[in-house]
Amino acid sequence: MFATATRNFVEEVDHGGFLIPVSSLNDTITLLTMVVKRKRFWFWQKPKYLPTDFNLNDILTGDSAINPVAVTTDFIKYDGTYGDNIRGTVDASFAQSSVNLQSSESLKLQSSFGSLKKEEVDMRTLLETSKDRVLDMSHCLIQQTKEKHRQVFGIVKERIITSQPCSVIVEVQKGGQCAGGLSFCGPKKPKVSLKENGSLSKDSNVTMEIPTDTTIAYGLIELEIKHDGQYELCLMSDTNGGFEVDSPAKYRLLGVSGASVVAGENVRLCQDLEQLNDHFQLLSALPVTIRSSLLQQFTNVLQDEGAISALQNVLEQMCVDKRLALGDVAMTASQKENIQAILDLLEQSGQVESAQAGQSTSVLTALHLISSAIDEMTNNCVAVLGMCCSPAVLKAIELLVQCASGKGELPLSITGLTALTGDIFKKTELLFACCNVSLKKDKDTLKTEINHQQGNLPLVLCIAIRGLASLAQCFN
Repeated sequence: MFATATRNFVEEVDHGGFLIPVSSLNDTITLLTMVVKRKRFWFWQKPKYLPTDFNLNDILTGDSAINPVAVTTDFIKYDGTYGDNIRGTVDASFAQSSVNLQSSESLKLQSSFGSLKKEEVDMRTLLETSKDRVLDMSHCLIQQTKEKHRQVFGIVKERIITSQPCSVIVEVQKGGQCAGGLSFCGPKKPKVSLKENGSLSKDSNVTMEIPTDTTIAYGLIELEIKHDGQYELCLMSDTNGGFEVDSPAKYRLLGVSGASVVAGENVRLCQDLEQLNDHFQLLSALPVTIRSSLLQQFTNVLQDEGAISALQNVLEQMCVDKRLALGDVAMTASQKENIQAILDLLEQSGQVESAQAGQSTSVLTALHLISSAIDEMTNNCVAVLGMCCSPAVLKAIELLVQCASGKGELPLSITGLTALTGDIFKKTELLFACCNVSLKKDKDTLKTEINHQQGNLPLVLCIAIRGLASLAQCFN
């Protein structure tokens, strides 16, 4: 809840800007704290920021410390209330199961940060006092960071802090009904069947008290580090940090490179998706039982906000580090169960080894592609997507993806669009709107239009839909 509150705060006061939300109260962030910026697997993913227990002085050679001038000013007074009311019905038929879900959820999050202050380093003083200083290249933090070619150093140059005790309050009301038959099969597990009609309701009210001088957001300045430990501060926003040893062959992020900026939004989206087409074809070519089970497990994961991030982290670890260690990723018991089920299905596909041997297209990278795209979506968007995972609906909204990346128009008479009626169309309209794509009916025509906003939400929406639809093909 703290991470959600800080993310909402940054979205409101610095959308698309410089500030980074603090994700954990355990992170102690002060001026000059060393933060590792980790580039992600796909080019459109936001970087991860990992605060460390060290500051710049800890990794410098010499005995004299850098003590920059810190300037503290009033920032803003912030009290935010966010609420969602989500209702939906899902009728899904998989190869080995069918399920009907009716759910409702009411969420209210109130962030009362009160009067906030900004503390920032005087850059002129920092430049002067750090001139000719050298980093200790033998320091364990530098050694471990340099080994990962997608990681660079940054130091905290400013932070937004609380000036008084404040609180974050979350109120949740959930209700739902479930009817259907579920069947799970695995090579080493007995078959388990469940047929049940039931209902569930849950209310919760949680208050988190936050002390004075808590950092809720911060800004970085990256370091460009030379072989001998000399470093430069990257003062311009378009200048990236890194280690000089990486400069002859910079790490190239996987994924698509993006079309020319002179091209239209539809053209760029079409070209980006075309370059990822091999991943979708690979999924659609899997045996129907594996595809059915994978879609079922992804539907389960979509019901849990934290499960998508956990799954994405596990799959990325397998793609990048060539190893599997569920214990390295924080997750609940139910999340671990769902993720393990996906990994079991991945093993059944017989292509884990091909990905870990360096092949760019494999079932592993394809599933990581889907989970990474979903992880970039807002919580609202993920909740609505979870209500659109029946094969018929996925087939229909995949046609809308083709529309958005094509001419932007489709006749309503197309057979595949028949599933988009009534409540389903409203959910689809909301799903696309959450990702900056407008969806409208104009007489006998359905039109899509990509809104010109910063970010890659239209692309991640299309990747998620095409990926899930690839798992839904050829069965009802």
